[in-house]
Amino acid sequence: MSQPVYEFNAEIRNDLGKGASRRLRHEGKVPAILYGGDKEAVSLTLSHDKIINAADHEGFYSHILTLHIDGKKHQAILKDVQRHPFKPKITHLDFQRVSAKEELHTNVPLHFLGEDAVKKAGGVVVHQLNDIEITCLPKDLPEYIEVDVSGLGIGDNIHLSQITAPKGVTFVELTRGDDHDSVVVTVSKPKGEKVSDDAPEAPETDVEGEDKE
Repeated sequence: MSQPVYEFNAEIRNDLGKGASRRLRHEGKVPAILYGGDKEAVSLTLSHDKIINAADHEGFYSHILTLHIDGKKHQAILKDVQRHPFKPKITHLDFQRVSAKEELHTNVPLHFLGEDAVKKAGGVVVHQLNDIEITCLPKDLPEYIEVDVSGLGIGDNIHLSQITAPKGVTFVELTRGDDHDSVVVTVSKPKGEKVSDDAPEAPETDVEGEDKE
């Protein structure tokens, strides 16, 4: 499978308002806004087909994107996506300009490795977080962060402080104090049969509860 290219042609739009946005959507376009970088916000339109195809790829939400506007390239990250409540359509996009010398404040997804090994050992992997809030320079922005759970047993967990941040990346929560060292992933027992009331008591034997999912 070919790698997606996160470059998009965008047109400046001057016809604003709900009515104008509705007309654009009927024409197969997506209203958007580009802001930040000590410059004025610019209202844009992009091809809905191009955007909806890119939105199927995880990297669309964490890559630095390139917007071609009036013959110039603008680097940006996606900050917000609005979707139709029941149709497979994107209705609005927010982009933030990127400067090579200014830190980004964004979220990147987590990829969990070794889940099959935990399952074979009888555990159930429970994701407490699916992404992490980070700051970094654009050159250091990771597409995702890996978390290896292969060595975990039932009852084990991994905290945010136990994950090695990529070079140049800061986990925002850890800058807020020790009480923000969130649990990222846990391993629990699989759903089992209820222990009979007549069964003799034994250490480490509890009534199984429902999994967190």
